[in-house]
Amino acid sequence: MSQMIDKSGFWPKVLQVVPTDDYEVYAYFNDGSVRLFDVKPLIKPDTVFEPLQDITFFKSKLAVINDTIAWDIGGQRNPRKCVDLDPLVIFDQPAVDDPLCNEQMVAENRIAYDPL
Repeated sequence: MSQMIDKSGFWPKVLQVVPTDDYEVYAYFNDGSVRLFDVKPLIKPDTVFEPLQDITFFKSKLAVINDTIAWDIGGQRNPRKCVDLDPLVIFDQPAVDDPLCNEQMVAENRIAYDPL
């Protein structure tokens, strides 16, 4: 991203998320940037992240709740009954190219793309 944002009054908000088959999440932010967050280090036994070990659960429960990456554990989109990540931690990751613009990733089925 070529424009610099004055972060003194900026609060990053996640607008969209796209999971990968490798326990990573592409997060689309309100400044137009895309960040790739690796969730694998968080997925450990006896933690709130343990249910995410199942890749189907990881991908199907992924959502944007509380303006950040979240997993809708209860299925009701309840902001108090989800597992979410600090948007500042995600925003600290380096910006990456938009994977939905990368035809090879779509062709390799590494990410899902469902045009409306």
